[in-house]
This record gives sequence, C-alpha cells and structure tokens, in this order.
Amino acid sequence: MHYDVLIVGAGQGGGGAAIQLRQQGFEGSVAMIGREGEPPYERPPLSKEYMLGDKTFDRLYIRQPDFWASKNIDLVLSTEVVSVDPAARRVELSDGRTATYGKMIWATGGDPRRLSIPGAQLAGVHGVRTRADADAILGELAGVERVVVIGGGYIGLEAAAVLRKLGKEVTLLEVLPRVLARVAGPQLSAFYEAEHRSHGVDLRTETGVDAILGDTSVTGVKLSDGSEIACQMVIVGIGIVPAVGQLLSAGAAGGNGVDVDEFCRTSLEDIYAIGDCAAHANQFAEGAVIRLESVQNANDQAVCAVKSIMGDPQAYKATPWFWSNQYDLKLQTVGLSTNHDATVLRGDPATRSFSVLYLKHGRLIAIDAVNAMKDYVQARKLVEEGAAIAPEDLADTSRPLKELPRA
Repeated sequence: MHYDVLIVGAGQGGGGAAIQLRQQGFEGSVAMIGREGEPPYERPPLSKEYMLGDKTFDRLYIRQPDFWASKNIDLVLSTEVVSVDPAARRVELSDGRTATYGKMIWATGGDPRRLSIPGAQLAGVHGVRTRADADAILGELAGVERVVVIGGGYIGLEAAAVLRKLGKEVTLLEVLPRVLARVAGPQLSAFYEAEHRSHGVDLRTETGVDAILGDTSVTGVKLSDGSEIACQMVIVGIGIVPAVGQLLSAGAAGGNGVDVDEFCRTSLEDIYAIGDCAAHANQFAEGAVIRLESVQNANDQAVCAVKSIMGDPQAYKATPWFWSNQYDLKLQTVGLSTNHDATVLRGDPATRSFSVLYLKHGRLIAIDAVNAMKDYVQARKLVEEGAAIAPEDLADTSRPLKELPRA
C-alpha cells in the first residue's frame, strides 16, 4: 500500500488532518490508521455526556462513518503502526502488512498513565480514554456501590461528578495539596473542592495510594498512611503517556512527546506530529516546549501541518482554550496560567458564576470562567493581546471586560 499522505491516529487530530487535506484541495491518496475499531470520534464527552447517557455514541462521531469513503479517505482501523523506517518511508503494521508514504502525520495522542503499584492490573481498574474504557466502566456499574477515583485533574473530577449523578459513593484522592494544581490557581481549586464535597464526594488531598486490594478484582485501596477504603471500582485519571515510541525509535527528537517545529514538522523528513503527542514551543508559555492536551490544539495543529504539506506554511500561533463540565458548572479557560504571578477574582464564587484572571508582570495571560460565558468570550482578545489592565478594573463586574481601559 502506498499513500501520498499517511495519517497515523484516527482521533480528533487525525480526523481533522484528513478533513483539512480535502478541504484545502489535496487530491492525492490519503489513509488514516487507527488502533480502535471506530472512525474518528470526540473523546471529551466520554467522561461526561456519554457516561451519563445524555449522548449516544453515534452523536460523538467527528463525521458520520460514510463521510470518509465519500472523500476517498481510506480507514485502516483496529490496526497499529509498530515500526517506522523514515529512510524507506515505510511503516510496518500490527497485522504484518506494510505501507509506504510520501508524507506522514503522526496523530496518535497518548495512553492513560497507569499506576505502578501492586494491584494496578486487577479487574475493575479503569482509565477513561476510549469508548472501550467508558463502555467497560458502564458495563460494571450495576454491581458497584463505591468507586475510588485517583487523580484530581479534569478527568478525575469529571468522572467523580458523573458517578455521583449515577448514584455511586465516590472517594476522590489527589496526592497534591489541591485539585487542578497543575492547571489552575488556588481560588479555582478551592471552589471545585467545595463543590464536589457539597455533592457528596469524599475528596481527600495530599493522599497517596500504596496498593489496590483484591485477588482477581478490586475490593479496596490501601492509602499511604496505611488505612484502607473499600470499593468495587477504581478509576485512574493521572494523565497520559504520549504514544510516540515508534517515532523515537526511528530517530525522532523528543522525550515527553515528539518534538515539532512551528510548522508541526518532526526532526524526521516529511513526518509531522500533531495533537496531544506533539511537544512544541508555545508563545503562551513564553516559548517553553510543552504538550497541549486539548481539542483546540489537535484541530489547530492539524490545520498547521496540512498548510505546510500544501506548500503554504504558516507558523502555529493558536490561542489555547479548554473546557470542563462538572455537575451544572461549565468551566471555560483561555490562555495558560502556569507562570502567573498574580490573580484577580471577578465575581463571587458563592453565586457559582465568576472568573479568575491570571496576570504576569501586570499583563493578562489567562482566564478561568465558571458559568461566565461573557467573561470567557471577551477575555480571549485581551489574553491574545497580553493586555495590561488594572486589577481593580478587572474585578469590577459592573463593567464588561471588553470596555475596560488599558493600564
């Protein structure tokens, strides 16, 4: 098999790249190789609407299954690339076949980071990354009364919220002093901790897990202080491991992901990488090399890579944005708050509609908006500009953000 463009990974980034190729007029042969048996679908709803039953799986498809054939895009599903030979422009597939390519886009995302403790492989221990993961959880829930969620990031918090809505007793364990510690400031962390506790989640910070208990299936967890919590299911949400081993083995530069330049090119000729697995210098992180695990990043890097392939290279400069739904709360984020040196609280968290704005050297670098759509929308341009606005003005909810004077 030979393809002019071979896309490895059939998720948000891979699907987006295939769509972009056709939309931008590429007429050559295109194939997507995907580990799962499903055509490209949205992953964020898996830990929210899909598990709650608010969305059936057919509503998660990025495009309906017959779309890909209609655009002459071959889908090679239930198949993995096991090795890459960049000199021969050839990949070996898990079914023994090989494929050659003119250009390749690596869009494999990552795999849930696993626990490295006794009992981590017991039945009843789950990640939340794929439809199979979500279906496995749903298939066991009828016999489950108590669930322990390990990890206080977005996935862990979203899973805890869903499980409470489904009537399960939930304990959430975070080893750091607060939830969302890597992505948000203390004000937002405190708000979400209080929200989850008010909904009945037994949320414990600074709590490690030494082992998962059980013979063949989960019966509990043993904490670092020696105490135990009985449960019938454990959900692990402690991040992902980027799926780039084959590229690194082929000589690509990288480590925590595969390194790409401003046009999403790896160090291997005519091989691009996009999405969760692509480590890039991001202007919103002051040029630091980072990976962004978001739908926005996957889609925008797909556009960037395809433009380069089409001979119209445009450097990646997209504004990061994220969202998370928990209970009746919609958190929307613009920018990256990691390196902030000051915060401004806009609104009252007690009303469950407020924003936290993040500043560095007096300039706005990010916003977390909770049930505050107007703030989220209006802050985007300000973040892109790095606007300098007086903190007392930012805190004044009587005036829209877009009307505030620059300092």
